[in-house]
Amino acid sequence: MRYIVLGRFQPFHKGHEHLVQSAAQMASTEDTVVVAIGSKQAEWEPNNPWTASERRSMIERWAEKKSLAVEIVAIDDINDPPNWVEHATTIHGHGTLVTSDDATEKLYTQAAFPTLKVSLEQRDALEGWRVRQTAKMLSTVYDDEAVREVLKASIPTEVIEWLIENDALYRLSTFETGVYAG
Repeated sequence: MRYIVLGRFQPFHKGHEHLVQSAAQMASTEDTVVVAIGSKQAEWEPNNPWTASERRSMIERWAEKKSLAVEIVAIDDINDPPNWVEHATTIHGHGTLVTSDDATEKLYTQAAFPTLKVSLEQRDALEGWRVRQTAKMLSTVYDDEAVREVLKASIPTEVIEWLIENDALYRLSTFETGVYAG
């Protein structure tokens, strides 16, 4: 059995962590937890500041520190919701989608793909655009301890360290456009 967690992971935050950990708790030793990075082609823009490769590295760092075995795949966005599930399935495989997102659950359910809805406390606080906006505000603060202190409410420590070590946080200050609320 495959348990699939789908997201853009811009960045991998505590909401994503909760979903992956929930999937791992459901999985037996013979099962696979698949982390499917969506919008593979999106990068270096305000709403998608990290490449698929960077997002993979964030998740790998986190999973390694948590001693979780995950399979990570990346999927190009085809901007065609009716055909998305069929497209994504060719990459993440068949299994059960684990999600907290209503729209994603509906899309997969309509395609007769098994889904498990996981409740996520503080979902509003952990929306990707909010997490990115907080990170952007910190992108000109060159005090790593202050950055760690503020981001720890929404981003796992392992990912914060990855962002700092790879100078991946500071590029956010170079983006000029506003916040994406979609």
